[in-house]
Amino acid sequence: MLTVAAAQPRCTPKDVAANAREHAAAVRRAEARLVVFPELSLTGYELDAEPVSPDDAALAEIADACAETGAVALVGAPVAGDYIAVLRVDAGGASVAYRKSFLGSAESSRFSPGDGPAAIDVGLSGTVMRFPPPVAALADGMVTFDGDPHARNRPLGPVVAALRGLGVAIDASPSGGLPLTVRGAGLVEGGEVVIDASASIQFVSGLLLSAPRFTKGLVLRHDGPPVPSAPHLRMTTHMLRAAGATVDESVPDVWVVEPGALRGRTWVIEPDLSGAVPFFAAAMVTGGAVTLAGWPAQSWQPVAQVTELLRGLGAEVSQGADGLTVRGTGSLRGVTADLSEVSELTPVISALAALADGPSELRGVAHIRGHETDRIAALATELGKVGAEVTEFPDGLRIEPRPLRAASFETYADHRMAHAAAVVGLAVPGIELTDVACTSKTLPEFPELWAGLVARS
Repeated sequence: MLTVAAAQPRCTPKDVAANAREHAAAVRRAEARLVVFPELSLTGYELDAEPVSPDDAALAEIADACAETGAVALVGAPVAGDYIAVLRVDAGGASVAYRKSFLGSAESSRFSPGDGPAAIDVGLSGTVMRFPPPVAALADGMVTFDGDPHARNRPLGPVVAALRGLGVAIDASPSGGLPLTVRGAGLVEGGEVVIDASASIQFVSGLLLSAPRFTKGLVLRHDGPPVPSAPHLRMTTHMLRAAGATVDESVPDVWVVEPGALRGRTWVIEPDLSGAVPFFAAAMVTGGAVTLAGWPAQSWQPVAQVTELLRGLGAEVSQGADGLTVRGTGSLRGVTADLSEVSELTPVISALAALADGPSELRGVAHIRGHETDRIAALATELGKVGAEVTEFPDGLRIEPRPLRAASFETYADHRMAHAAAVVGLAVPGIELTDVACTSKTLPEFPELWAGLVARS
């Protein structure tokens, strides 16, 4: 069972600890294979209250239970569309119970790598498109994938080609994408495949995460332009090793994963740096300060690159015992930056560039044309609509600030575009988002958190 502990945001540490111990007992009774404790401060941002988490003793009890049984616990996990969708697919056949929001009603689903048929609605999520198909290949039966109309245009072909190269029977669209049917035979032989992962790091991560269960493991080679967002791939290999996998990435663009069992453990989930950047941007625009509470002393996320980028734009960035803090200085500067390793930040950085005191050039992100929408084209259109002078390149944008005006800012069902619009709206009265609900993809509480932050700025 996938259970979410302490669904009420105003619960006490005592309540959380009691729930943690209850779930540890459920793990030992084999009633739960995956236990999830959401970040009870909603996102880890320091707003009106301190984050509430299970205490050390309760966590130790869960960790012991997971180590004994092979179960997994996730502490501080976000309760958002993308993550819930992946958990529903990857929960290993156990009953899945979760909450879409802290006050929402429980829902359940079932999927097992041991049996089919099953149908997966990916929505508009690249994560759900690319991570679960290798898991589905391990099923004994048919698993189908489809999603929103635009999801059918998102790149998936390299994952399909890789699985076919490993002997998996797959039916796909003529472009190699959705709709997709994986005809699992109960195992994947494994071996060596070559792909072009220049369009998405998720092509590599999705295959690596399932590779320990392939009979012969996996040798995966990348052949093509540089793989984007490399820090995220380092997180994948780090976590695989921490779970007991043998991974060799000593040769550039080659990943070797040996077959073998992974061990159950407790994972404490770091706050999401990409999700924090819109709030950091708010501090920069308003001259305030925002602290991302709970930020670890060491992280596999690209904090150095983000820090350098925000400082270049004019922010003060510091890290201490209370977390990672960004302060506005009263000015925003234009930058020239290669965003290839932090491409998810492009919409918000583009919004800051439109508010800066000089031109900016943001390059190295050609692959974000294949995200929820063509983000380069969308940003050129929407920032131009509010008055910025924007030049579009195949791999980025040049943004020259001009007097900005009120406009309706189209979000294209893309959470990052909504974040960009919200940032511009801090400085330009009359900016209207066409769809803020799309932020539920990664942060359902975004509208409430943003409104609270703005009210206090």
